[in-house]
Amino acid sequence: MIVVALGLVVVEVCERNAIASLPLEDLEAEYPEIAVLRTNCLTMCHLCGALPYAMVNSKRVFAKTEVQCLSLMKKAVEEEIKVWQC
Repeated sequence: MIVVALGLVVVEVCERNAIASLPLEDLEAEYPEIAVLRTNCLTMCHLCGALPYAMVNSKRVFAKTEVQCLSLMKKAVEEEIKVWQC
């Protein structure tokens, strides 16, 4: 199956969150099905100030560290991609 980079999975990140310090656009190379969007604010300031987090197809993914969060983001992305591959 060939999947074209249509952004079937959207990863949203607040520019002010700790996870934004990572090169998240590299995920687009690893997973051509996703689009990474950096936004000024996702209106989750309490979570944003406390933990690294991102939204994967409107589902919150968060962890204690940026590395842990990135790992959970990848798992969430893979789960979302599975939905489209059925």
